[in-house]
Amino acid sequence: MAQADIELIIDEMSQKIIETAENLVLTHGAHMLTVRQILKEMEITNRVFYNRFHNIEEVLDIVYKNISMKVRQSIMREFDTSQDFFEYVKDVVVSSLEISYDTKMHFTQYIFESDSNSSGNFEWWVAEIKKLIDYAKEQRYIRDVDSDVMSYAIWCFCRGYNADAVGRNLPKEEAVRNFRYSFGILLDGMRI
Repeated sequence: MAQADIELIIDEMSQKIIETAENLVLTHGAHMLTVRQILKEMEITNRVFYNRFHNIEEVLDIVYKNISMKVRQSIMREFDTSQDFFEYVKDVVVSSLEISYDTKMHFTQYIFESDSNSSGNFEWWVAEIKKLIDYAKEQRYIRDVDSDVMSYAIWCFCRGYNADAVGRNLPKEEAVRNFRYSFGILLDGMRI
């Protein structure tokens, strides 16, 4: 029987392995994580690990998806109409950058090899950005722009900025300050 045909166990121990992996990633980085480290940290055997996961990449994929969901949830705040729309958008986008920044520092290689190929992640973010653009157009906060083109452009700006700042090890505070400034200029260009 091939390894992919083996039915894996999904239980409380599986979750403990994922949590341990996440803690190790946030301490040492994804590129350094090995099954051996998890085994040593948890004091478990190979059999316990491999009855639940095929390999370390499978665990890393779950850890990264869990962290990505936390970042996505950060932008799911309701807009308070008494608030300035442009400040709200800047706050939401900057919050997303802040939450993802440290995590991405530990997942840099993994992100460029795995996540950049994920059409689901791209489609989710572009759809969420488009919702904000369409809302802003309906409320006449911004001029009539092509929502599809602008949502893609904003995705590229945010993702590219984040990837460059992480890749160059820019201090988080500097990255956030510069991002807020430049993203504000981008938003100002769309105002009516």
